[in-house]
Amino acid sequence: MTPTHHLHNASLTPVALNDRVFRWHDHVSLWFGLGVGLLVIQVGAYLVPAVGSLDAALAIVLGSVVGAGLLAWTARLGCNSGLSSAALMHITYGSTFARLPVVLNMVQLIGWTTFELVIMREGTVAIGEQSLGWSSHDIWSMMAATVLWGAVLMVLLSVSMTQVVRKLISRLALPLVVASLLWLTWQFGTRLPSLTAFWERTGDGSMGLLSAMDLVIAMPVSWLPLVADYARYGKKGHSTQSGTWLGYALANIWCYALGVLVVSVAQPGTNLVSALLLAQGGLLALSLILVDEIDNAYGDVYSGAVSGHSIRPGLSVRQWGLGLAIVCMVLALVLPMHSLEPFLLMLSSVFVPLYGVIWGRLGGSHDFSQTHQRPIDWTAAALWMLGIAVYHGLANYAPQWGSTLPTLALTFTLAWLTRKSERRLFAWAQG
Repeated sequence: MTPTHHLHNASLTPVALNDRVFRWHDHVSLWFGLGVGLLVIQVGAYLVPAVGSLDAALAIVLGSVVGAGLLAWTARLGCNSGLSSAALMHITYGSTFARLPVVLNMVQLIGWTTFELVIMREGTVAIGEQSLGWSSHDIWSMMAATVLWGAVLMVLLSVSMTQVVRKLISRLALPLVVASLLWLTWQFGTRLPSLTAFWERTGDGSMGLLSAMDLVIAMPVSWLPLVADYARYGKKGHSTQSGTWLGYALANIWCYALGVLVVSVAQPGTNLVSALLLAQGGLLALSLILVDEIDNAYGDVYSGAVSGHSIRPGLSVRQWGLGLAIVCMVLALVLPMHSLEPFLLMLSSVFVPLYGVIWGRLGGSHDFSQTHQRPIDWTAAALWMLGIAVYHGLANYAPQWGSTLPTLALTFTLAWLTRKSERRLFAWAQG
């Protein structure tokens, strides 16, 4: 067997300039598609009745702009360096220590992909129940729907990622999902008994504006460990940043707002899928959203494959992707995924301070190679651990202030202030 260190590691090597094919509209299409999903609409529904309509709208717009901006900043970093998310972790935390966040990222991506397959399965069975008379309790229908979407995922993973983005998502999926969102927005918007009463609705006080913003920011932040895997194929840093920002912000605002709208007019106790199906034309619109949902699962698995390849380059990114897709399909068949959602959200929280440190160390840098040889950056590692503690401390003891933005501000500032001293220390140790 060929020694691992002799193998070409595409995940830790900058993408060649002639392979960077994504233009501005490709980034907009990709991140609008990844930003749309049933899960996002469902999380948007959590804002009601916790906050009033005006506070919900403010939290959705501000949270989406800020969250997508953080995503776009990371995208520019990935484009300028040509490096994957795993490589950015290697540079910041050291080649040995970086394996910890890389593996954690793979675990969360497997979990979220499995969760996406469950969502698509349940949506498919609900459609079959209404149109074909399926039973939602039929184990064979559930298994068939899971295998169906798993097979679609594997087909996509066998094709070039850039082709999937430029042809399937940009040209086919994007127009269909925009049409479905327009239709659902019209259907539920016209069912509001009074627009004035809707805007005057107050919340029950269980969530403040900042904590509501935290809930909105959670979705774009969950994509932070993935964005560089796609942005590295961008032609220019500015177009990559602005395209990512615009695409994801629009999708996040739209889906969160749709969630608020649906829960505001649906009968109490009605779940999201049922509410969408009850709308006129809801069957077709839900079907189109489910088709778009597959790109979320694809985005997770592809990034997980890039991370896996960075650890074991003996397997190609495509081989890693196919293997992870099979694992996720099996897990979707056997695990009670809805009970694992809190665990997945908790695991995602470790990436907020992780990227606060990455931005502080690499933001504004033009040299992305100088720290490759370090096994561990102790200062960066300590700041990450501190950030995790602060995040959960705020969530438990001061939830009204939110956790994401204070943690990002703290870790970014400390990482920025210590990066020059850390470089001097490394230079001294080398010579």
